[in-house]
Amino acid sequence: MEGERGERAGRMAAEDRRQQILEVAVGLFSAKGFRGTTTREIAQGVGVTEAIIFRHFATKSDLYASIIDWKACTEGWTALQRAIEGALESGDDRGLFEAIAFGILQFYEEDEQAMRLLMYSALEGHELSELFYRNHVARIFEALAEFIGRRVEEGRYRRVDAMTAVRAFVGMVDYHGMANKIFARQAREQLGIDNREAAKRFTEIFLASMMNHRYDGEGEKR
Repeated sequence: MEGERGERAGRMAAEDRRQQILEVAVGLFSAKGFRGTTTREIAQGVGVTEAIIFRHFATKSDLYASIIDWKACTEGWTALQRAIEGALESGDDRGLFEAIAFGILQFYEEDEQAMRLLMYSALEGHELSELFYRNHVARIFEALAEFIGRRVEEGRYRRVDAMTAVRAFVGMVDYHGMANKIFARQAREQLGIDNREAAKRFTEIFLASMMNHRYDGEGEKR
């Protein structure tokens, strides 16, 4: 039996095997948590020995980092990054914040595994959430804070702390996404709108609170 499994493992291309390990690991981690999952269980799920797992990922930390990189390359995440970059380049305030809000809400709706991974990671004090924040989320927050800071200096936005404003915006969108998952039926009965409409409404509320109404649109304050 062991020989047969080794044979099957040998026939699979290294990159395909690596991807298979990632998919099985994500499924187990999101269902049982990090503490509740062993490399032996991952190996059994893949149909190989633990030695094969460690041939592709030298340590558990390498496996966690690869999970983060894989999730960050999903279509939804890369689409969000492209939308943010485009809005930043064009200076489209509404487009920028709507893209971020919509991306967050789609994440909650479409990638439950990733959401569960981050939740388990936070509850267990696991390094995965820190890796994800440092490698991906922090970059978006910093770019947003820089954008808001420029708008404040131009006089378009009220004088506020830029990073606090970022947290406020992401916070209200984040809560909506989480509420739709945790309180599903009740939350949707209370505010039954799709993610596109929700992104639009949250952006309107945020920008209304940020705009300096003394700004005349030509760089001068009235």
